[in-house]
Amino acid sequence: MDRNEFITIVMPLKDKLYRLAKRILVSKDEAEDAVQEIFMKLWKGKQQIENYKSPEAFAITMTKNYCLDRLKSKQASNLKIVHSNYQTSENIERNIEANDGVELVFQIMETLPEQQKLVLQLRDVEQFEFSEIAKMLESNETAIRVALSRARKTVRDEMIKKYNYGIS
Repeated sequence: MDRNEFITIVMPLKDKLYRLAKRILVSKDEAEDAVQEIFMKLWKGKQQIENYKSPEAFAITMTKNYCLDRLKSKQASNLKIVHSNYQTSENIERNIEANDGVELVFQIMETLPEQQKLVLQLRDVEQFEFSEIAKMLESNETAIRVALSRARKTVRDEMIKKYNYGIS
């Protein structure tokens, strides 16, 4: 695989990989670093990409695994502490923007358990099929459907609380 073929296959995935990385890592800088690292790994293993039916699924699986590994590392613990200290002023701004329903959904998504957050992101935001998500998350389709159902129910319940607050 030459450089042009690689660019044609991988570059269209940049935004999806970034959104997934940001959803997992929260920090914009960390997400950008993660995507850059994934691109480097993909470039080094570019011969492997041709062996996969879906290079997109391969890249997303790599991104998910890399981001989860970053969260588990000691370095990530420090980043979470720094991020949580910095988050209070950001929360004020986010609360002001929360009038937009989409923004509120994304805020609610951040509170979901990791598996539900990933399934909701991959299905409803990135529009992947259940079978593809099951492969990416190394799970079965039934578990993916259950996680998605629970995630959607939590989001729906939180939206109802937010918009029907004080109304009987």
